Amino acid sequence: QVQLMESGGGLVQAGGSLRLSCAAVGGLISRADFGWYRQAPGKQRELVATSRTSGLTNYGDSVKGRFAISRDNAENTVYLQMNSLKPEDTAVYYCNAKFGDSSDYNFWGQGTQVTVSS
Repeated sequence: QVQLMESGGGLVQAGGSLRLSCAAVGGLISRADFGWYRQAPGKQRELVATSRTSGLTNYGDSVKGRFAISRDNAENTVYLQMNSLKPEDTAVYYCNAKFGDSSDYNFWGQGTQVTVSS
């Protein structure tokens, strides 16, 4: 069983930056595709960024050019650097890890709140 421990959320003013962390316990991040998703009140969960074991990354249209996903294998942690934050970025951010195609190998973190004030 893999546990994903998220941290780094908080309250920030518009234009500011935050870095979210997703530390994996019980599995090596080098063996998984990772993603960050977010869910705002009353809205569906949406993709923010993904990082595949191949090295490929992908971003949601609303965060391209502002957010960056990265990995630190030594720390066994995946990061989401968020710059030029906007009030519409306010949401609960979730870390996801896929160690295989089966749902048995799909794990989610508990979520971390990001609030951007105008």
